[in-house]
Amino acid sequence: MSLCQISIPSQILEIGRIPVQLLNQFVLFSLFYHFEPFNYFAFMSQEKAKAFRSKPLVDVDPKCLLYVHQREFAATTPADKCVSVIGSDDATTCHLVVLRHTGSGAVCLGHCDGSSTWSEVPLLVKAVTSLSDACKEGRLELHLVGGFNDDSTTSHNLSLDILAAFQVQKEDIHLETCCITEMNDVVVNGTHRPVVYGIGVDVKTGDVYPASFPHKGPAEELRSARTFTGGEMVNIYDSSRGLFQIGPCTWSQNLDIAFWLSQNDDTILKYLSTSPRAEPPHFVQHMKSTIQFLLDHPNSESLFPGGQPQFYHRTETGDWERVVQS
Repeated sequence: MSLCQISIPSQILEIGRIPVQLLNQFVLFSLFYHFEPFNYFAFMSQEKAKAFRSKPLVDVDPKCLLYVHQREFAATTPADKCVSVIGSDDATTCHLVVLRHTGSGAVCLGHCDGSSTWSEVPLLVKAVTSLSDACKEGRLELHLVGGFNDDSTTSHNLSLDILAAFQVQKEDIHLETCCITEMNDVVVNGTHRPVVYGIGVDVKTGDVYPASFPHKGPAEELRSARTFTGGEMVNIYDSSRGLFQIGPCTWSQNLDIAFWLSQNDDTILKYLSTSPRAEPPHFVQHMKSTIQFLLDHPNSESLFPGGQPQFYHRTETGDWERVVQS
């Protein structure tokens, strides 16, 4: 059976489509410089990644933002009056995935950590295509950002899995931005780390850019606790109603995790991070806050009365406010 391929950038469409196995080996990790047809593709890919890395870092206003945590995704359209930017950050070995339909303008951002890539990618594709059914024109464009040359090759493996998972989708998907692993790597004082940790996507224009987010709500600690306790990839936004939702989540009481609160920063980084030397400065405090939240809420059911999700809507002042359910 013939599989749909990820199309190469328009500058070299005359070469045709490259199987993902070659993309993996040649394009991503520059193992093909002796092969002339791919040499130009490698150069263009790296130049585009370099151009993306050099874009100014945008500090995103939380009043227009829908923030996506690890193992979350969200999708919307330019008609959304509640969300202007979807964004995510704190990605070291994780990859940030943006998929957009150029006709409808529907866009999705997912924060993938490799926990279940093959089941997650179809969710991202469906999130965009389901918002684009009425649109006959346009194409799907993919932007990948994240990872670096980490010692454990976690980024490397995730890059390959994401490319391969998109490769087998039935839709024709065009890879527009590929700033991942070695193309997102910098050495600082002898240590490899990502150049870009976070991105935002403008819902109206589709512009993707490096970004930081001082506010990661709503329900930041609850969402982190969900991921920490093994929650799977989940859609957090209903664009038809302008509602953020989380849960219901389930976890079991585990008093043993209190052990981590007494450990020093190096120990927490060593055992609770996939990239101890590349984490942002707030990582340790974030982990401790998440663990404390779980200790304060040993029974997750109390956070979801009647087994219902928590819903939040955007107020006139731009804040997320919890919806009181009757």
